[in-house]
Amino acid sequence: MSLRIGSACFIFVVGLSVGSAYAGPCSAEIALFELAVRQSAGNPNAGPMARQSIAAQIDRQPTPSSIKQAKDRAQAKFAATLARAKRLDARGNRAGCARALTIAKAMYNL
Repeated sequence: MSLRIGSACFIFVVGLSVGSAYAGPCSAEIALFELAVRQSAGNPNAGPMARQSIAAQIDRQPTPSSIKQAKDRAQAKFAATLARAKRLDARGNRAGCARALTIAKAMYNL
């Protein structure tokens, strides 16, 4: 039984080292940002944000529908930007990945 546990631990450790060998240049930073995003889930002020439109600046109240549309657009744009950072990271493109991650961070209110 202890031989099985020892073998399993060895395979797990080897798997971790091989997995980290394939990590891109921004993988650790992306993981930390995703952790912060997950931890902010209970914060009502946290989430993707976007610029206020001109229509929102006139003297009309937003409708629940327009608020939902704006939130959905901000979420979609944020998700696409973070996915772009991950794609560039997987390709080993450090500059592109860092740029996309910086944009994603600026889009998300923590």
